[in-house]
Amino acid sequence: MKKVAFYTLGCKLNFSETSSISRMFEDKGYKKVEFTDTPDIFIINTCSVTENADKKCKKIVREARKISNNAYIAIIGCYAQLKPKEISEIPGVDAVLGAAEKFQLIDLLDGFVRPEQPKVLASDIEAATSFNNAFSINDRTRTFLKVQDGCDYSCTFCTIPLARGNSRSNTIENIVKQAEEIVASGVKEIVLTGVNTGDFGIRNGKREDRFIDLAKELDRINGLERIRISSIEPNLLTDEIIEFVANSNKFVPHFHIPLQSGSDNILRAMKRRYLSDLYVARVEKIKSLMPHCCIGVDVIVGFPGETENEFLKTYNFLNELNISYLHVFTYSERANTPAAEMDSVVPIKERNKRSKMLRSLSEKKRRYFYEQHLNTSQEVLFEDDVEDGMMHGFTKNYIRVAAKYDPVLINEIKPLVLKEVNKSGHVTAEELTEILTH
Repeated sequence: MKKVAFYTLGCKLNFSETSSISRMFEDKGYKKVEFTDTPDIFIINTCSVTENADKKCKKIVREARKISNNAYIAIIGCYAQLKPKEISEIPGVDAVLGAAEKFQLIDLLDGFVRPEQPKVLASDIEAATSFNNAFSINDRTRTFLKVQDGCDYSCTFCTIPLARGNSRSNTIENIVKQAEEIVASGVKEIVLTGVNTGDFGIRNGKREDRFIDLAKELDRINGLERIRISSIEPNLLTDEIIEFVANSNKFVPHFHIPLQSGSDNILRAMKRRYLSDLYVARVEKIKSLMPHCCIGVDVIVGFPGETENEFLKTYNFLNELNISYLHVFTYSERANTPAAEMDSVVPIKERNKRSKMLRSLSEKKRRYFYEQHLNTSQEVLFEDDVEDGMMHGFTKNYIRVAAKYDPVLINEIKPLVLKEVNKSGHVTAEELTEILTH
Protein backbone atom coordinates (compact mmCIF):
# COMPACT_ATOMS: atom_id res chain seq x y z
CA MET A 1 0.00 0.00 0.00
CA LYS A 2 1.64 3.23 -1.17
CA LYS A 3 1.52 6.22 1.17
CA VAL A 4 0.44 9.62 -0.15
CA ALA A 5 0.66 13.04 1.52
CA PHE A 6 -0.91 16.34 0.54
CA TYR A 7 0.04 19.97 1.01
CA THR A 8 -2.31 22.81 0.12
CA LEU A 9 -1.48 26.44 -0.51
CA GLY A 10 -4.02 29.20 -0.97
CA CYS A 11 -7.77 29.48 -0.67
CA LYS A 12 -10.63 27.44 0.79
CA LEU A 13 -11.43 26.25 -2.73
CA ASN A 14 -8.00 24.63 -2.95
CA PHE A 15 -8.58 22.91 0.40
CA SER A 16 -11.90 21.49 -0.82
CA GLU A 17 -10.25 20.15 -4.00
CA THR A 18 -7.28 18.65 -2.16
CA SER A 19 -9.65 16.84 0.19
CA SER A 20 -11.65 15.40 -2.72
CA ILE A 21 -8.50 14.28 -4.56
CA SER A 22 -7.22 12.63 -1.37
CA ARG A 23 -10.43 10.60 -1.16
CA MET A 24 -9.87 9.46 -4.75
CA PHE A 25 -6.51 8.07 -3.67
CA GLU A 26 -8.00 6.32 -0.64
CA ASP A 27 -10.72 4.78 -2.83
CA LYS A 28 -7.94 3.33 -5.01
CA GLY A 29 -6.21 1.73 -2.01
CA TYR A 30 -3.57 4.35 -1.22
CA LYS A 31 -2.94 5.30 2.40
CA LYS A 32 -3.20 9.01 3.26
CA VAL A 33 -0.44 10.05 5.68
CA GLU A 34 1.05 13.19 7.18
CA PHE A 35 3.60 15.18 5.18
CA THR A 36 6.43 14.09 7.48
CA ASP A 37 5.54 10.37 7.46
CA THR A 38 7.96 9.43 4.62
CA PRO A 39 5.29 9.23 1.89
CA ASP A 40 5.79 7.48 -1.42
CA ILE A 41 3.87 10.27 -3.16
CA PHE A 42 3.54 13.99 -2.47
CA ILE A 43 0.71 16.00 -4.05
CA ILE A 44 1.24 19.75 -3.71
CA ASN A 45 -1.77 21.93 -4.56
CA THR A 46 -0.54 25.41 -5.38
CA CYS A 47 -1.76 28.99 -5.39
CA SER A 48 -0.37 31.81 -7.51
CA VAL A 49 -2.17 34.90 -6.27
CA THR A 50 1.11 36.47 -5.18
CA GLU A 51 4.79 35.97 -5.89
CA ASN A 52 5.22 34.71 -2.34
CA ALA A 53 2.92 31.74 -3.10
CA ASP A 54 5.27 30.70 -5.93
CA LYS A 55 8.25 30.82 -3.58
CA LYS A 56 6.38 28.71 -1.03
CA CYS A 57 5.81 26.00 -3.63
CA LYS A 58 9.54 25.76 -4.32
CA LYS A 59 10.31 25.55 -0.62
CA ILE A 60 7.75 22.78 -0.04
CA VAL A 61 9.26 20.73 -2.88
CA ARG A 62 12.69 21.01 -1.26
CA GLU A 63 11.29 19.94 2.13
CA ALA A 64 9.41 17.01 0.58
CA ARG A 65 12.58 15.77 -1.08
CA LYS A 66 14.43 15.95 2.27
CA ILE A 67 11.71 13.94 4.00
CA SER A 68 11.44 11.24 1.36
CA ASN A 69 14.21 11.41 -1.24
CA ASN A 70 12.75 8.79 -3.59
CA ALA A 71 9.12 9.90 -3.39
CA TYR A 72 7.07 10.96 -6.41
CA ILE A 73 6.26 14.70 -6.32
CA ALA A 74 3.35 16.01 -8.38
CA ILE A 75 2.31 19.67 -8.54
CA ILE A 76 -1.26 20.78 -9.27
CA GLY A 77 -3.25 24.00 -8.80
CA CYS A 78 -3.14 27.54 -10.16
CA TYR A 79 0.64 27.89 -10.29
CA ALA A 80 0.82 24.59 -12.18
CA GLN A 81 -1.60 25.86 -14.82
CA LEU A 82 0.09 29.24 -15.21
CA LYS A 83 3.74 28.17 -15.29
CA PRO A 84 4.01 24.40 -15.90
CA LYS A 85 7.42 24.55 -17.60
CA GLU A 86 8.88 26.72 -14.83
CA ILE A 87 7.65 24.27 -12.19
CA SER A 88 8.95 21.25 -14.11
CA GLU A 89 12.43 22.79 -13.82
CA ILE A 90 12.30 22.90 -10.02
CA PRO A 91 14.73 20.19 -8.82
CA GLY A 92 12.78 17.23 -7.45
CA VAL A 93 9.50 17.72 -9.31
CA ASP A 94 8.25 14.64 -11.20
CA ALA A 95 4.98 15.85 -12.71
CA VAL A 96 2.98 19.02 -13.29
CA LEU A 97 -0.75 18.85 -14.01
CA GLY A 98 -2.95 21.71 -15.19
CA ALA A 99 -6.53 22.67 -14.35
CA ALA A 100 -8.08 20.23 -16.84
CA GLU A 101 -5.90 17.32 -15.71
CA LYS A 102 -5.59 17.52 -11.90
CA PHE A 103 -8.71 15.47 -11.12
CA GLN A 104 -7.43 12.70 -13.41
CA LEU A 105 -3.94 12.52 -11.96
CA ILE A 106 -4.22 8.95 -10.62
CA ASP A 107 -4.95 7.65 -14.12
CA LEU A 108 -2.58 10.01 -15.93
CA LEU A 109 0.49 9.32 -13.78
CA ASP A 110 0.29 5.54 -14.21
CA GLY A 111 1.43 4.07 -10.89
CA PHE A 112 3.62 7.01 -9.84
CA VAL A 113 6.92 5.62 -11.11
CA ARG A 114 9.47 8.43 -11.14
CA PRO A 115 10.29 9.42 -14.76
CA GLU A 116 13.71 10.34 -16.12
CA GLN A 117 12.33 13.74 -17.09
CA PRO A 118 9.39 15.53 -15.39
CA LYS A 119 6.01 15.02 -17.03
CA VAL A 120 4.11 18.17 -17.98
CA LEU A 121 0.40 17.53 -18.46
CA ALA A 122 -1.16 20.97 -18.76
CA SER A 123 -3.61 21.86 -21.52
CA ASP A 124 -4.51 25.42 -22.46
CA ILE A 125 -6.98 26.88 -19.98
CA GLU A 126 -9.75 26.73 -22.61
CA ALA A 127 -9.80 22.96 -22.00
CA ALA A 128 -10.94 23.48 -18.38
CA THR A 129 -14.66 23.51 -19.06
CA SER A 130 -16.05 20.81 -16.77
CA PHE A 131 -17.08 21.30 -13.15
CA ASN A 132 -15.41 18.88 -10.76
CA ASN A 133 -17.21 18.25 -7.48
CA ALA A 134 -15.17 18.97 -4.37
CA PHE A 135 -15.63 19.30 -0.64
CA SER A 136 -13.38 18.91 2.37
CA ILE A 137 -14.27 16.45 5.10
CA ASN A 138 -12.48 14.98 8.14
CA ASP A 139 -9.90 17.77 7.79
CA ARG A 140 -11.62 20.44 9.87
CA THR A 141 -14.81 20.90 11.88
CA ARG A 142 -16.15 23.08 9.10
CA THR A 143 -16.51 21.66 5.60
CA PHE A 144 -15.62 23.70 2.53
CA LEU A 145 -18.11 22.90 -0.23
CA LYS A 146 -17.20 23.97 -3.76
CA VAL A 147 -20.22 25.36 -5.62
CA GLN A 148 -18.55 27.40 -8.39
CA ASP A 149 -15.26 27.55 -10.29
CA GLY A 150 -13.53 29.92 -12.71
CA CYS A 151 -14.19 33.61 -13.33
CA ASP A 152 -15.49 35.73 -16.22
CA TYR A 153 -14.24 38.99 -14.72
CA SER A 154 -11.15 40.74 -16.11
CA CYS A 155 -9.59 42.51 -13.12
CA THR A 156 -6.27 43.90 -14.31
CA PHE A 157 -4.23 42.44 -11.41
CA CYS A 158 -5.61 38.91 -11.40
CA THR A 159 -4.40 35.66 -12.97
CA ILE A 160 -7.30 33.48 -11.76
CA PRO A 161 -9.20 33.44 -15.10
CA LEU A 162 -5.94 32.26 -16.72
CA ALA A 163 -5.47 29.61 -14.01
CA ARG A 164 -9.03 28.32 -13.64
CA GLY A 165 -10.92 29.27 -16.80
CA ASN A 166 -14.42 30.61 -17.30
CA SER A 167 -17.12 30.72 -14.64
CA ARG A 168 -19.01 27.45 -14.22
CA SER A 169 -21.07 25.86 -11.48
CA ASN A 170 -22.45 22.67 -10.07
CA THR A 171 -26.20 22.07 -10.15
CA ILE A 172 -28.33 22.95 -7.13
CA GLU A 173 -29.49 19.32 -6.99
CA ASN A 174 -25.91 18.00 -6.75
CA ILE A 175 -24.89 20.55 -4.15
CA VAL A 176 -27.88 19.79 -1.93
CA LYS A 177 -27.13 16.07 -2.21
CA GLN A 178 -23.48 16.64 -1.22
CA ALA A 179 -24.53 18.89 1.66
CA GLU A 180 -26.89 16.19 2.96
CA GLU A 181 -24.05 13.63 2.83
CA ILE A 182 -21.78 16.05 4.70
CA VAL A 183 -24.39 16.62 7.40
CA ALA A 184 -24.93 12.85 7.73
CA SER A 185 -21.21 12.51 8.53
CA GLY A 186 -21.64 14.74 11.59
CA VAL A 187 -20.48 18.09 10.20
CA LYS A 188 -22.33 21.09 11.64
CA GLU A 189 -21.04 23.95 9.46
CA ILE A 190 -20.64 24.19 5.70
CA VAL A 191 -18.69 27.01 4.04
CA LEU A 192 -19.72 27.68 0.44
CA THR A 193 -16.64 28.26 -1.71
CA GLY A 194 -15.79 29.24 -5.26
CA VAL A 195 -13.58 31.56 -7.27
CA ASN A 196 -16.49 33.96 -7.69
CA THR A 197 -19.12 32.38 -5.44
CA GLY A 198 -21.82 35.00 -6.07
CA ASP A 199 -21.64 34.23 -9.80
CA PHE A 200 -23.04 30.76 -9.10
CA GLY A 201 -25.44 29.37 -11.69
CA ILE A 202 -23.55 29.33 -15.01
CA ARG A 203 -23.37 26.00 -16.83
CA ASN A 204 -22.13 25.51 -20.39
CA GLY A 205 -21.74 29.26 -20.74
CA LYS A 206 -25.37 30.03 -19.86
CA ARG A 207 -26.92 31.22 -16.61
CA GLU A 208 -29.20 28.48 -15.30
CA ASP A 209 -29.60 29.50 -11.63
CA ARG A 210 -28.85 32.29 -9.17
CA PHE A 211 -26.95 32.18 -5.90
CA ILE A 212 -30.11 33.09 -3.98
CA ASP A 213 -31.84 30.00 -5.47
CA LEU A 214 -29.05 27.80 -4.10
CA ALA A 215 -29.18 29.50 -0.70
CA LYS A 216 -32.92 28.88 -0.35
CA GLU A 217 -32.54 25.16 -1.09
CA LEU A 218 -29.61 24.71 1.32
CA ASP A 219 -31.57 26.51 4.01
CA ARG A 220 -34.10 23.67 3.98
CA ILE A 221 -31.63 20.88 4.82
CA ASN A 222 -32.50 19.16 8.09
CA GLY A 223 -29.69 18.80 10.60
CA LEU A 224 -27.43 21.46 9.05
CA GLU A 225 -26.66 23.97 11.80
CA ARG A 226 -24.65 26.64 9.99
CA ILE A 227 -23.96 27.81 6.45
CA ARG A 228 -21.25 30.40 5.83
CA ILE A 229 -20.52 32.23 2.56
CA SER A 230 -16.75 32.32 2.05
CA SER A 231 -16.53 35.46 -0.10
CA ILE A 232 -18.88 37.38 -2.37
CA GLU A 233 -18.30 40.32 -4.70
CA PRO A 234 -20.12 43.54 -3.64
CA ASN A 235 -21.83 43.89 -7.03
CA LEU A 236 -23.24 40.35 -6.64
CA LEU A 237 -24.28 40.75 -3.01
CA THR A 238 -27.85 41.86 -3.65
CA ASP A 239 -30.37 43.24 -1.17
CA GLU A 240 -32.30 40.00 -1.69
CA ILE A 241 -29.34 37.92 -0.48
CA ILE A 242 -28.68 40.21 2.49
CA GLU A 243 -32.35 40.13 3.55
CA PHE A 244 -32.46 36.36 3.15
CA VAL A 245 -29.40 35.84 5.37
CA ALA A 246 -30.84 38.23 7.96
CA ASN A 247 -33.95 36.04 8.26
CA SER A 248 -32.28 32.63 7.94
CA ASN A 249 -31.72 30.27 10.86
CA LYS A 250 -28.84 28.54 9.07
CA PHE A 251 -26.94 31.22 7.12
CA VAL A 252 -24.74 32.99 9.63
CA PRO A 253 -24.29 36.77 9.99
CA HIS A 254 -20.86 36.93 8.38
CA PHE A 255 -19.92 38.33 4.98
CA HIS A 256 -16.47 38.52 3.44
CA ILE A 257 -16.69 41.19 0.72
CA PRO A 258 -13.67 42.06 -1.46
CA LEU A 259 -13.06 45.81 -1.75
CA GLN A 260 -9.44 46.03 -3.03
CA SER A 261 -9.33 49.84 -2.85
CA GLY A 262 -11.27 52.73 -1.32
CA SER A 263 -10.19 54.99 -4.19
CA ASP A 264 -12.52 55.11 -7.19
CA ASN A 265 -9.57 55.97 -9.44
CA ILE A 266 -7.79 52.77 -8.43
CA LEU A 267 -10.99 50.69 -8.66
CA ARG A 268 -11.39 51.86 -12.25
CA ALA A 269 -7.75 51.03 -13.02
CA MET A 270 -8.31 47.57 -11.52
CA LYS A 271 -11.46 47.17 -13.69
CA ARG A 272 -13.54 46.29 -10.66
CA ARG A 273 -17.29 46.20 -11.28
CA TYR A 274 -18.31 48.73 -8.63
CA LEU A 275 -17.20 51.99 -7.03
CA SER A 276 -16.84 52.88 -3.36
CA ASP A 277 -20.40 54.23 -3.01
CA LEU A 278 -21.87 50.82 -3.79
CA TYR A 279 -19.60 49.21 -1.21
CA VAL A 280 -20.77 51.67 1.44
CA ALA A 281 -24.39 50.92 0.54
CA ARG A 282 -23.82 47.17 0.96
CA VAL A 283 -22.25 47.60 4.41
CA GLU A 284 -25.00 49.96 5.54
CA LYS A 285 -27.70 47.55 4.33
CA ILE A 286 -26.09 44.64 6.21
CA LYS A 287 -25.66 46.58 9.43
CA SER A 288 -29.20 47.97 9.30
CA LEU A 289 -30.60 44.42 9.36
CA MET A 290 -27.82 42.66 11.31
CA PRO A 291 -25.95 45.10 13.60
CA HIS A 292 -24.00 42.14 15.03
CA CYS A 293 -22.87 40.92 11.58
CA CYS A 294 -19.17 40.36 10.98
CA ILE A 295 -17.87 41.94 7.76
CA GLY A 296 -14.43 41.03 6.41
CA VAL A 297 -12.72 42.95 3.63
CA ASP A 298 -10.04 42.11 1.04
CA VAL A 299 -7.82 45.07 0.17
CA ILE A 300 -4.74 45.44 -2.07
CA VAL A 301 -2.04 48.04 -1.35
CA GLY A 302 0.59 49.33 -3.75
CA PHE A 303 -1.33 48.90 -7.01
CA PRO A 304 0.30 50.88 -9.87
CA GLY A 305 -0.75 54.53 -9.67
CA GLU A 306 -1.65 54.34 -5.98
CA THR A 307 -0.15 57.62 -4.79
CA GLU A 308 0.11 58.48 -1.11
CA ASN A 309 -3.12 60.44 -1.47
CA GLU A 310 -4.94 57.50 -3.10
CA PHE A 311 -3.72 55.18 -0.36
CA LEU A 312 -4.94 57.56 2.33
CA LYS A 313 -8.36 57.55 0.64
CA THR A 314 -8.41 53.77 1.15
CA TYR A 315 -7.15 54.02 4.73
CA ASN A 316 -9.70 56.67 5.73
CA PHE A 317 -12.49 54.88 3.84
CA LEU A 318 -11.84 51.67 5.80
CA ASN A 319 -11.30 53.49 9.08
CA GLU A 320 -14.75 55.08 8.85
CA LEU A 321 -16.52 51.96 7.57
CA ASN A 322 -18.38 49.69 10.01
CA ILE A 323 -16.38 46.57 9.21
CA SER A 324 -14.76 43.88 11.40
CA TYR A 325 -11.39 42.87 9.91
CA LEU A 326 -9.19 43.13 6.82
CA HIS A 327 -7.29 40.67 4.65
CA VAL A 328 -4.43 42.81 3.34
CA PHE A 329 -2.59 41.85 0.16
CA THR A 330 0.58 43.61 -0.94
CA TYR A 331 0.38 44.05 -4.71
CA SER A 332 2.85 41.93 -6.69
CA GLU A 333 3.27 41.96 -10.46
CA ARG A 334 1.87 38.86 -12.15
CA ALA A 335 2.89 37.87 -15.66
CA ASN A 336 0.30 38.29 -18.44
CA THR A 337 -1.83 40.76 -16.50
CA PRO A 338 -2.49 44.35 -17.69
CA ALA A 339 -1.45 45.78 -14.32
CA ALA A 340 2.08 44.42 -14.75
CA GLU A 341 2.54 46.74 -17.75
CA MET A 342 1.18 49.87 -16.03
CA ASP A 343 3.28 52.92 -15.21
CA SER A 344 3.63 54.68 -11.84
CA VAL A 345 4.93 51.59 -10.06
CA VAL A 346 4.87 51.86 -6.26
CA PRO A 347 8.25 51.03 -4.66
CA ILE A 348 8.33 47.76 -2.70
CA LYS A 349 9.35 49.55 0.49
CA GLU A 350 6.32 51.83 0.22
CA ARG A 351 3.99 48.88 -0.50
CA ASN A 352 5.22 47.15 2.67
CA LYS A 353 4.76 50.32 4.74
CA ARG A 354 1.15 50.69 3.55
CA SER A 355 0.47 47.02 4.16
CA LYS A 356 1.71 47.35 7.73
CA MET A 357 -0.56 50.36 8.31
CA LEU A 358 -3.63 48.46 7.13
CA ARG A 359 -2.77 45.35 9.13
CA SER A 360 -2.58 47.52 12.22
CA LEU A 361 -5.97 49.03 11.35
CA SER A 362 -7.37 45.51 10.94
CA GLU A 363 -6.25 44.55 14.45
CA LYS A 364 -7.99 47.63 15.87
CA LYS A 365 -11.17 46.92 13.89
CA ARG A 366 -11.26 43.28 15.00
CA ARG A 367 -10.68 44.13 18.66
CA TYR A 368 -13.40 46.78 18.57
CA PHE A 369 -15.83 44.33 16.95
CA TYR A 370 -15.01 41.68 19.57
CA GLU A 371 -15.42 44.15 22.42
CA GLN A 372 -18.97 45.02 21.29
CA HIS A 373 -19.94 41.41 22.12
CA LEU A 374 -18.34 41.03 25.55
CA ASN A 375 -20.71 39.96 28.35
CA THR A 376 -23.16 38.56 25.81
CA SER A 377 -24.14 34.92 25.35
CA GLN A 378 -23.02 33.42 22.04
CA GLU A 379 -23.15 29.92 20.54
CA VAL A 380 -19.63 28.64 19.85
CA LEU A 381 -18.78 25.75 17.51
CA PHE A 382 -15.53 24.27 18.82
CA GLU A 383 -12.86 22.87 16.51
CA ASP A 384 -10.12 20.28 16.96
CA ASP A 385 -7.66 23.10 17.56
CA VAL A 386 -5.84 22.90 20.89
CA GLU A 387 -2.98 25.16 21.98
CA ASP A 388 -1.46 25.52 25.46
CA GLY A 389 -4.40 23.72 27.07
CA MET A 390 -6.97 25.92 25.33
CA MET A 391 -9.37 24.98 22.55
CA HIS A 392 -10.83 27.33 20.00
CA GLY A 393 -14.07 27.80 18.14
CA PHE A 394 -16.16 30.39 16.36
CA THR A 395 -19.42 32.14 17.04
CA LYS A 396 -21.92 32.49 14.21
CA ASN A 397 -20.54 35.95 13.51
CA TYR A 398 -16.94 34.71 13.36
CA ILE A 399 -15.59 35.72 16.75
CA ARG A 400 -12.72 33.38 17.63
CA VAL A 401 -13.27 32.07 21.15
CA ALA A 402 -10.75 30.38 23.44
CA ALA A 403 -11.89 28.09 26.26
CA LYS A 404 -10.32 25.49 28.53
CA TYR A 405 -9.78 22.27 26.59
CA ASP A 406 -12.54 19.70 26.90
CA PRO A 407 -12.52 16.87 24.32
CA VAL A 408 -16.28 16.46 24.67
CA LEU A 409 -16.78 19.93 23.14
CA ILE A 410 -15.01 19.24 19.83
CA ASN A 411 -17.50 19.67 16.97
CA GLU A 412 -20.16 20.72 19.49
CA ILE A 413 -22.08 23.99 19.67
CA LYS A 414 -22.17 25.43 23.17
CA PRO A 415 -23.67 28.69 24.51
CA LEU A 416 -21.04 30.69 26.37
CA VAL A 417 -20.66 34.19 27.76
CA LEU A 418 -17.83 36.13 26.14
CA LYS A 419 -15.59 37.67 28.80
CA GLU A 420 -12.50 39.45 27.50
CA VAL A 421 -10.10 39.79 24.60
CA ASN A 422 -6.83 38.07 25.58
CA LYS A 423 -3.25 38.84 24.56
CA SER A 424 -3.54 36.55 21.52
CA GLY A 425 -6.49 38.55 20.23
CA HIS A 426 -9.00 35.78 20.97
CA VAL A 427 -12.03 36.06 23.23
CA THR A 428 -12.16 34.04 26.43
CA ALA A 429 -15.50 32.65 27.56
CA GLU A 430 -17.29 31.08 30.49
CA GLU A 431 -20.36 28.92 30.86
CA LEU A 432 -23.55 30.80 31.64
CA THR A 433 -24.05 28.77 34.82
CA GLU A 434 -20.66 29.90 36.13
CA ILE A 435 -21.59 33.52 35.56
CA LEU A 436 -24.90 33.14 37.39
CA THR A 437 -23.30 31.58 40.48
CA HIS A 438 -20.72 34.31 40.93
